[in-house]
Amino acid sequence: MGEAGSGVRQAVPAELSSFIGRERELSALASLLATERLVTLTGPAGIGKTRLAVRTVRTLGARDGLDAVWVELAGLPERCWGGLRGELADRLAGREALLVLDGCEQLGEAGAGLVGDLLRLPGLRILATSQRRLRIAGEAVLAVPPLSVPTAPSVQPLSSFPSFPSSPSVLSSPSVLSGHGAPDPTRRFPVADVAGYAAVRLFAERARGADPFFELTDRNAAAVAALCRALDGIPGALELAAGRSHQYAPAQALRRLGSDPLGFLAGGAGRSTRVDAERSLRLASPAERLLWERLSVFAGSFDRAAVAEVCGFGALTPDTAVEALLRLAPGLLADAGPGRYRLPLSVRAYAARRLAHGPAGDGATTARRHRERCRVVAERAAQLWRAGAQREARALALRELPELRAAMNPLAAGGPGAALEIAVSLWFLWSACGMASEGRRHVERALAVHPAPRPARALWLAAWLVAAFGEADGADPLLVEAWTEAVHEGEDACLAYLAHLRGTIALWEDRYEDAAAEYREGLELLPADPEFGPGREALLAAHTLAVARTDPASVPVEDGPPGSAPDGSVDLWARSWVSYAHALVQRHEGHPARARRELLSALRTQFALDDTLGQAFSVELLAELEADQGRYAEAARLLGAVSRTRPNAASAPRVQHTVRARLTPEAFRAAYTSGTRTPLRELVPELAA
Repeated sequence: MGEAGSGVRQAVPAELSSFIGRERELSALASLLATERLVTLTGPAGIGKTRLAVRTVRTLGARDGLDAVWVELAGLPERCWGGLRGELADRLAGREALLVLDGCEQLGEAGAGLVGDLLRLPGLRILATSQRRLRIAGEAVLAVPPLSVPTAPSVQPLSSFPSFPSSPSVLSSPSVLSGHGAPDPTRRFPVADVAGYAAVRLFAERARGADPFFELTDRNAAAVAALCRALDGIPGALELAAGRSHQYAPAQALRRLGSDPLGFLAGGAGRSTRVDAERSLRLASPAERLLWERLSVFAGSFDRAAVAEVCGFGALTPDTAVEALLRLAPGLLADAGPGRYRLPLSVRAYAARRLAHGPAGDGATTARRHRERCRVVAERAAQLWRAGAQREARALALRELPELRAAMNPLAAGGPGAALEIAVSLWFLWSACGMASEGRRHVERALAVHPAPRPARALWLAAWLVAAFGEADGADPLLVEAWTEAVHEGEDACLAYLAHLRGTIALWEDRYEDAAAEYREGLELLPADPEFGPGREALLAAHTLAVARTDPASVPVEDGPPGSAPDGSVDLWARSWVSYAHALVQRHEGHPARARRELLSALRTQFALDDTLGQAFSVELLAELEADQGRYAEAARLLGAVSRTRPNAASAPRVQHTVRARLTPEAFRAAYTSGTRTPLRELVPELAA
């Protein structure tokens, strides 16, 4: 059997590309090969297994005179498999050699038998590359990770691809591709913040190869970073995208990738990622192919429990779905947290297309099960918040946010009603965890297509998000509609929360008596155990805040921690507002040190939850304390630091007039501007302790 037919080479292939960002893996692989007879490099197609093997073998050959034989299995016809074992045994008998079997997944179950037989040769070591483990005794596995990518500046680095709708090749806008909180890819972004990441370096090098005039600049850095995140840091996909730089600027490429990932990547240089996806599915068993298709409904990462719940039906039971997942795991991307996986974009797009057009009609069932799981997850997070486990509630919601975003698509089969139910359950994520803009988009988009009458709960949430993070006047029509529907639906909790919202608007407008009256009405209307929303502790905290303004001496001193629920749990969010109210009282009574301690307590919770609204008011009160001590420049810096997060509906902080009067215009402007550019933790050093 000749070399052309068998794939056996005496020489190692030439370098496939420059070697970027793999120094750690190169060292680890060299160490394993020095002690183990069988090492398997695993990872999805395009991750760089072959490149790492080539570089390692070439490095060891140059340093140690390694005798290496290379076998490329990817294109080996099945008719040649039977003779391969004998040919290799004859060629390697009596040699101290390293055999590289590139693409072992091509052989399926026969790969383990081939390797097991060849290991009987006493002087032979084997390096295998495969999308799955060989699962034989003595196998050492090294999973090849993606290249490092810039994380989006958000509450948590996320991969946030939405679910594929009826047209599975359609993703979404570039802002969604780049992840929540990511910078607009068309805006300037410091190139120094992304240039050190291996994925960016590879993209830039390959882009210069396709377009000699390409340069990574502040103008395109955000789009390049978003592309690297969207492509999961997979070198093969990055090279394909970079190969189209002569046709599309990075921002244009991101839009093309979002609308048709398979078509865009198929037009790049080298082998299409669709070919890789087709090959991966072709080599899988029927159960694995079915699971792969169903996994495409997940917009982000998933674990065994999620796979069993969403994909375990019909021909796949929950147990067989998990078993298939474990077999596929080496060919998936490992995500944050143990036991969590994610489909590469190209595989997901291809699998989604197959799922949508499959004859069994599994697509609708899988999507429905995924949507129901999201509803349960959102409600579970809301229950955790109400029970006082607010850090856990936030962590759960953020971990599942890509899935929850997909389920909040009002144009999906569940319709706007299902989308709003999830959005309302996640009220705390939008209101208390710094994600108001996103929450408002979800709620308003679903309300826009919801037939009349629109649900009172969703209208309340929309009014709150508009008032707290937009313009108070814009909330008026929503308040009226929400009150009408709440009365019609008999939603006492909603009526209570609307009173709370009216009180909050009054508080921001310095109408403290009106605010206290509205808060009292809300507490009277609120059921003992509301099914949704902030809960009694939050309304009590708001009332305490209003009373601290109208009658500081009457603010009660609690026996337990501020914000304690009747069952002994602590509503951290409510407690932070009570601490703020106590700081107001302590300042009024002339105890600045005590007031500062209360504010620092509030701020620690507000930072932990990413409550930007709470941070704004707490820091403004800190500025008042600084001004009381004559530190006007420090006060101006604090005001500047929260200038972008305070509600537009709120009156200007009184201390701002004082500080302006005490500083020259130039000094105030310099200090205020300095604050806008300085992280809050640097301005309040006690928070770093």
